[in-house]
Amino acid sequence: MKSHQRKPPGRRAAQLRVALGERAYPIEIGMGCWAGLGEAVARCVPGRRAALVTAHRVGRLYGSAVVHSLRAAGFRVDVFSVSDGDIAKNLGQVERLCRALVAAGSDRETSIVALGGGVVGDLAGFVAATYLRGVSFVQVPTTLLAMVDASVGGKVGVNLPEGKNLLGAFHQPRLVWIDLATLSSLPLRQRRAGFAEIAKAAAIWDAAFFQRLESDVEGLLALDPAVLLPAVRRACEIKAEVVRRDEREAGLRMLLNFGHTLGHAVEKLMRYRKVLHGEAVAMGMAYAVHRSEALGCAPLGTAERLIALLQRAGLPSTLPDFPRQAYLAAIRADKKRRASHVHFVVLRRIGRAQTLPLTPAQIFPPLGRRKSAGGVRRSGRGAHR
Repeated sequence: MKSHQRKPPGRRAAQLRVALGERAYPIEIGMGCWAGLGEAVARCVPGRRAALVTAHRVGRLYGSAVVHSLRAAGFRVDVFSVSDGDIAKNLGQVERLCRALVAAGSDRETSIVALGGGVVGDLAGFVAATYLRGVSFVQVPTTLLAMVDASVGGKVGVNLPEGKNLLGAFHQPRLVWIDLATLSSLPLRQRRAGFAEIAKAAAIWDAAFFQRLESDVEGLLALDPAVLLPAVRRACEIKAEVVRRDEREAGLRMLLNFGHTLGHAVEKLMRYRKVLHGEAVAMGMAYAVHRSEALGCAPLGTAERLIALLQRAGLPSTLPDFPRQAYLAAIRADKKRRASHVHFVVLRRIGRAQTLPLTPAQIFPPLGRRKSAGGVRRSGRGAHR
């Protein structure tokens, strides 16, 4: 994977490459760079027909600019709007989108362009992986979380009532196009949720990056370009390197699930309402780092340091007050489960992680044992290399 700065940084500021042989693709990062999107897509996909899939609000903000850029590059563009939020990631939405594509005459040379956050990218990517046994797609993320995590790596999927992302595929995009200017329209709560995934990448992989986040978290959330661009670039570099080494989650890529075992459980138990994915991941990371210390994997003080960073970013660090049996049932439905064990990601220290095969009861022991071993408390419901 190569990374380099481009001058001047006002438009396309950095380019990375996810090195996957014939499935390799670029990640373009810039500021106010919609005009170049169409030509970039044209270089990466067959045909000149595009199906733009976007959420209603995002479409109102940026849909016209994206359609104009694609048409200027010679694309015929059909636009499809979907609901936003994890509750919309379901098979009903998949069927509706696929039937709309059929009605529009979309063929195998139609490329699906996902414009929006992680939900839109996952949903549109899953449709791209399955429509006509697979068509090209492009990720155009507009949230911080999608930019640094969901848009990179080719994991696409939808939820079932029994759990999150239980239906999915590995289907790499042809291009990831990141325009940091879209973050100016993002509420602070959404920026904070995206920061959770940046903190995750640093915590599992790069201690020096984590230290920079400790110095720059407020500037990043305020969208200071001098802080934002390097942080997004580094988070994408980490994700790209992990994916290059383990595309289909045979081992190393599981580290990217740090905080997600309990995070997904929280989302499921809250029925994908009133909690953002990044907020749930922050709760899950706080729990996981406490368990890392309790299990003797991480030195004392690791949890205090990570949780302090999450709290400075305004993220929650305690679990909602659901019964233990409800958490155990949600963990048992985790897609990382193998037989009776779940590959639970723990920290060895800041910047290094590993997976442990644990039973749900070992991951989430009774409250007394969690407290006596330094486990994380629960809050009210609202709130390896």
